[in-house]
Amino acid sequence: MTPTTNQAANPAAHQAAHQATAPVRRTRPPKRKTRITIYLDDEVLTEFRNLSERCGTGYQTLINAALRHRLANAGTETGLL
Repeated sequence: MTPTTNQAANPAAHQAAHQATAPVRRTRPPKRKTRITIYLDDEVLTEFRNLSERCGTGYQTLINAALRHRLANAGTETGLL
């Protein structure tokens, strides 16, 4: 296909018009999580899974939230951390 006279006369304008109609590509968000293998006590995992069913949030999300909460309070509490 040959370009029209307008396209040949002003290729920058043609490219700008093409880019204006092209869909916007989304960039990937920065990676914020890492897959790991961890061993937890059966009782702990069972409790998080039960809590997950009661509140409708995934059990891994709940474990992550509990760890974040513990880390946030690490400076004010004495104990494990």
